[in-house]
Amino acid sequence: MHVTYLCGLEVRTIQLKARQGWTLYQLTKAGRRGITSLERPALRLAAYVHNLRKRGFTIETEMEQHGGAYKGRHARYRLLTQILAVQILSEGGTK
Repeated sequence: MHVTYLCGLEVRTIQLKARQGWTLYQLTKAGRRGITSLERPALRLAAYVHNLRKRGFTIETEMEQHGGAYKGRHARYRLLTQILAVQILSEGGTK
């Protein structure tokens, strides 16, 4: 996946592979609602978010309480970076 986005006043285009691409897609699709690992099951979601932050994306974290048999807290992540364009790549070319 090639992603073009604003980083401050600079326009950047990068390639994201595998779970980083999946995570950015989920964050973009969720909008201001954001995502949690409870709603979008993924091992190491926090690590994928961390890696996206290292690539220049601004992602907000809000801690929330949850109940149930294993009550506790979880993170909700929201993408604040403005995405300008996404190009999905398939094996052997573009889609």
